[in-house]
Amino acid sequence: MTTATATASAPAARPKPRERVLAAAARLFIREGVNAVGVDRIAQEAQVSKRSIYQHFEGKDAIVAEMLRSYGPRVVAGYFAPEDDGTAPRERVLHVYDALHAAAEASDFYGCPFVNVATELRDREHPAAQVARHFKDELTAYFERQAERAGASTPHLLAVQLTLLFDGAAASAAMCGGTPLAARLAAEALWDAAVAPEAATARSTGR
Repeated sequence: MTTATATASAPAARPKPRERVLAAAARLFIREGVNAVGVDRIAQEAQVSKRSIYQHFEGKDAIVAEMLRSYGPRVVAGYFAPEDDGTAPRERVLHVYDALHAAAEASDFYGCPFVNVATELRDREHPAAQVARHFKDELTAYFERQAERAGASTPHLLAVQLTLLFDGAAASAAMCGGTPLAARLAAEALWDAAVAPEAATARSTGR
């Protein structure tokens, strides 16, 4: 047997306890909610002892915050178009709503995890709520960059409107099980109302 063959056939290393705890927390918190899941349940799901959990985390609050911190980038990456793919700003914005449409068709879609966690905690100063707000701010910043590139007169206002639309569409999809196609049409209308007049003025004045 060659070294390459031995390496290919070797079983994958089992994730470490801390990684298993965060993966289990993500599954449980997103599916069942933060308040419904205790440390005992996380330990059972992750196949670790409670003692092992407390060796890595101060408590449940720390688990929730770190779960969002580690899970968040994967969620965000699924919605943002690559920065250097040459797509026009309008299409980059609509890509977010297309991704939401695709996600909402899955049976395990439960809405925006950041909004869900922050709403359930009801404490804006909770470490996990602050992490959630950070990722929501990333979405608004993404929208604002596209609006600035397109020449919108009030890019931040447009970005906030698009974020609110996204959150409402995600909540509706989680509640009703439908796909938020109407949200894409609303995003188009918001964008065109804010950007198209500015683009038309720029063309007429030669700017």
